[in-house]
Amino acid sequence: MADPILKREDAASVARLTLNNPGTLNALSDEMLAALQAEIDALAGDSKIRAVVIAGAGKAFCAGHDLKQMTAGRAATDKGRAYFKDLFGRCTRVMLGLQRLPQPVIAEVHGIATAAGCQLVATCDMAVAAQGTRFGVNGVNIGLFCSTPMVALTRNIPRKQAFEMLTTGDFIPAERAADLGLVNHVVAPGALTDETMALAAKVASKLGSAVKVGKSAFYDQLSLSTEEAYAQTGAAMVENMLFRDTEEGIQAFIEKREPDWAQS
Repeated sequence: MADPILKREDAASVARLTLNNPGTLNALSDEMLAALQAEIDALAGDSKIRAVVIAGAGKAFCAGHDLKQMTAGRAATDKGRAYFKDLFGRCTRVMLGLQRLPQPVIAEVHGIATAAGCQLVATCDMAVAAQGTRFGVNGVNIGLFCSTPMVALTRNIPRKQAFEMLTTGDFIPAERAADLGLVNHVVAPGALTDETMALAAKVASKLGSAVKVGKSAFYDQLSLSTEEAYAQTGAAMVENMLFRDTEEGIQAFIEKREPDWAQS
């Protein structure tokens, strides 16, 4: 049997998803998007999983959409309008689904992350990159402005730097990506998986119900005014404070002991 296009491996409370089509540099093909959506739907209801890692097989993390498949989609319909509308709609659903997951999602990035691949990194809640990794929104080089990747990119890095990337098509190295805020950590290539999984394990060790409330509040407040954001996050704090496990966590801190959480 052929290997699945997307592999899932669970290690304790961390789910590791590996884009597994190295021959296309793990392009976000129709099949890859469908596989990602299926796993997002499954993870959304999986209370045993408290952190998710997305990695890529082969020599690159993800090279964006599958251009050969897009060309075929154009040829199959009237200039491809219906196909492209559906494609970018499905891609948007995947990106929004990752942010709406209750679990934090960490990108483990190596090689290149271009166009929608860079969008995927920017969409994840955190990212760890190997030294030597390059990031770009390079569609402009072939006459296609990376408008949908731009949405995630401009919510990660300053707008002038984002606009330069979008209009020049130039790559930036991992260290520059970290300086701009696109990735959290840059590590030696040989340590990439260990460092990423260690970060995921640390996140997964926290009270899952608290992190779920916090992640939702984090994204909800970004588009609000300061006053509205305080009202929204204050309500989230009230909800969190009423958890039995939060009460236990506070008492354990006061008593200088490990908390006895009913939930993990």
